[in-house]
Amino acid sequence: MLSTICFDADDTLWQNERFFRLTEERFLALLADHAEPDHLADRLLDAERRNIEHYGYGIKGFTLSMIETALQVTENRVPGEVIAELIAAGQDMLRHPIELLPGAEETVRALAAEYRILLITKGDLIDQERKLAQSGLGDLFDGVEIVSEKTAAVYRDIFSGRGVAPETAMMVGNSLKSDVNPAIEAGGWGVFVPCELPWALEAADAPVGHPRFREVADLSVVPDVVAAINRNI
Repeated sequence: MLSTICFDADDTLWQNERFFRLTEERFLALLADHAEPDHLADRLLDAERRNIEHYGYGIKGFTLSMIETALQVTENRVPGEVIAELIAAGQDMLRHPIELLPGAEETVRALAAEYRILLITKGDLIDQERKLAQSGLGDLFDGVEIVSEKTAAVYRDIFSGRGVAPETAMMVGNSLKSDVNPAIEAGGWGVFVPCELPWALEAADAPVGHPRFREVADLSVVPDVVAAINRNI
């Protein structure tokens, strides 16, 4: 039976991508005289993709990618004032208060009463710790794992290190690529909770038809999904 429920953080429990999109709009406006918006957006996404292995996920890497793209599209002629604006935009993101998604607290609290609850998220350690502290959910988790990437091997290590049999673990998240598919590959269950603004670099095919895959409309349904699975095992 399921005994351990794991949650992703960004865009599963609280808003995240919306702030990136707003900052990207600010970036496009600042560089509007140098390239078309679609071209700029594509160049920025390419920079993010390249830089993940250097900077990892999160706001700091995104800010550096904006600066790199601004230098590239202007052939290093971007005014210092624009660079300062981009740095300020990144700092604004780091200061932005946490906004829990609907049903997040109620769902985690309900499941915490009966199951071991883990938070498994990737990104910048300091920023993720800040967001968790501000969320007010920290005391509900039995453990927190902040990793640089989410792969099947990473999930196996987490499960093994915490004495969790993979088949008794469920990962709940908004990313098929990082939350659902690798957790299922590791032997666990995966619950996909689509978010309003998916990030292009997290796109992946859903494992439709897999017996340990579920998709729900929102977090509030997850306790019922867990209960139904345990009834049928």
